[in-house]
Amino acid sequence: MPSLIDIRRRIRSVKNTQQITKAMKMVAAARLRKAQDRVIAARPYARMLSETLRNISAAVAEDETINNHPLLAVREENRIALILVTSDRGFAGGFNGNLIKAAQEFIAQHPNQVTLELRGRKGRDYFRRRNFPTSGELTGVSEAPKWEHALSLSETMMERFANEEVDAVYVLFNEFRSVLSQRVTLKKVLPVAVSAGENPPDYIFEQPPAEMMRILLPRYVALEIFHAFLESAASEHAARMTAMDAATSNAAEVIDKLTLHMNRVRQASITKEIIEVVSGAAALE
Repeated sequence: MPSLIDIRRRIRSVKNTQQITKAMKMVAAARLRKAQDRVIAARPYARMLSETLRNISAAVAEDETINNHPLLAVREENRIALILVTSDRGFAGGFNGNLIKAAQEFIAQHPNQVTLELRGRKGRDYFRRRNFPTSGELTGVSEAPKWEHALSLSETMMERFANEEVDAVYVLFNEFRSVLSQRVTLKKVLPVAVSAGENPPDYIFEQPPAEMMRILLPRYVALEIFHAFLESAASEHAARMTAMDAATSNAAEVIDKLTLHMNRVRQASITKEIIEVVSGAAALE
């Protein structure tokens, strides 16, 4: 049975851990507010650009030149680039574990076809230890991604796709649904799937629609990747806040149990001492 000193030390240790998890929860909550505002503000732009592309594609449906655009080329997927967006830090529950599991399932479905493009230290470390082929990596930006990061990656992916180094590009990330819910999402960004919308508006174009498509397609790819980064950042902060809240509550339960156990040990020790005193006094009579 542990002594009172050992129990007090453990209680003190758990209290220190509780203070750390509580502080991490507050920091994650503050960062979540900013990340959530960014992702909510970006969603209408992503929807509008997608809708605009669909409407313009209806206007250029008969134009063979735009249909031959390299970003629209559909090929058999023998070489696939998978952009895996994980976090740089842990303490976020199943945030990274679920993503890595989904990536492994995707790789198993496409054996010897996938090359990883890693964003985030957790995913990089996991696949580096297993010597999995990667084409690039970037760390230190998962909590606050910038447009430049997505633009640089999109340009690299579009160049590789246009040069037929890869036949398809997917991005795997956590979509932010709510503070308590993040959904692992796999999205195909290349080739761009643009289908004409139903009953598109009758636009009056100031410049040729085909030229607009050539300008919008690269921006659409970059925006899709940036949107995935923003969704992942908000999901990361939400997952960490939830995990640290649970850890703080669990620490409180552990402290209560240890305190109760300490009181029982102390009471047993006092009772034992009283019995020894009484027994000694009785022996002297």
